[in-house]
Amino acid sequence: MSDQPISTRVVLASRPSGRPVTENFRLEQQAVGDLADGDVLLEILYLSLDPYMRGRMDDAKSYAKPVEIGGVMEGGTVARVLRSHNAAFDPSDIVLSHSGWQSHAISNGSDLRKLDPEQAPVTTALGILGMPGFTAYAGLRNIGKPKAGETVVVAAASGAVGSAVGQIARIFGARAVGIAGGAEKCDYVRSELGFDVAIDHRSPNFAEELAAACPNGIDVYFENVGGHVWSAVFPLLNDFARVPVCGLIAHYNEARSAAGTHDQLPAVMRAILRKSLNIRGFIQREFADQRPDFYREAAVWMSNGRLKYREDIVEGLENAPDAFIGLLDGKNFGKLIVRVAS
Repeated sequence: MSDQPISTRVVLASRPSGRPVTENFRLEQQAVGDLADGDVLLEILYLSLDPYMRGRMDDAKSYAKPVEIGGVMEGGTVARVLRSHNAAFDPSDIVLSHSGWQSHAISNGSDLRKLDPEQAPVTTALGILGMPGFTAYAGLRNIGKPKAGETVVVAAASGAVGSAVGQIARIFGARAVGIAGGAEKCDYVRSELGFDVAIDHRSPNFAEELAAACPNGIDVYFENVGGHVWSAVFPLLNDFARVPVCGLIAHYNEARSAAGTHDQLPAVMRAILRKSLNIRGFIQREFADQRPDFYREAAVWMSNGRLKYREDIVEGLENAPDAFIGLLDGKNFGKLIVRVAS
């Protein structure tokens, strides 16, 4: 008889139409199977919540397969090894995994990376020293390519990716202008993270305030949002501006029928031609060979105080659906993480 634990899981109960609701998720329990040779049993400690997960809820063609109905919601995790049939891992090892929204999981070890809690808090592997931080680094380094003195604008500047973008842009010698929602987030971006300027996109004069903050135009715009933020940025793009497109969170909850309702394509295409713009979407994994560079450089930047971070930690796996819905509404403040176990 198996003595494996019972895993609590959040599965996709139904596909959302527009904005997700709690009924799209279901909390259930399932016995964890027995370990095969080479397997390890993981206890999930922390779960990362990220905007890309909204796309996994739709049954639409994308760069990754959607979550199946009844399937565990996917996501990056930090876990503790409970049992090991794999010589590379010992019980009590802390690892980075991709186990999804559940309390326990079995892995064959191929997707695990050991973490050293003495080097940095393990939650940073889900944020500033993980996928979000590397996304900022890779997008700027390979597409944005900011030069000293240029103006870099980033949307969602208090979030996990955006906060790193502005700080790295400053390290590269550029001027950083952050866009965030609300006075508290803008103050954090400016005072704590060291951006040159922070603009509140909720201001009724947002477009005018952004233009005033960018008197010499915008050389690099790191796109995380779309929507009215893009509309304000677009006229300010300089000739040869670079636009790494990382996310479009303002549009993730739109029904498919809404696509193309406001057709900006002709104006955008004319600007691409007239200004020689470089607008390029990217997924961080295409630059995976640069991760060792990022880990090395980011560790130095963090040690000398040039790269800071903030985490928004929610207690309990059962609260992940509401926290995720709030993330899509911009309610989080910093990298959103669920503490699944102590």
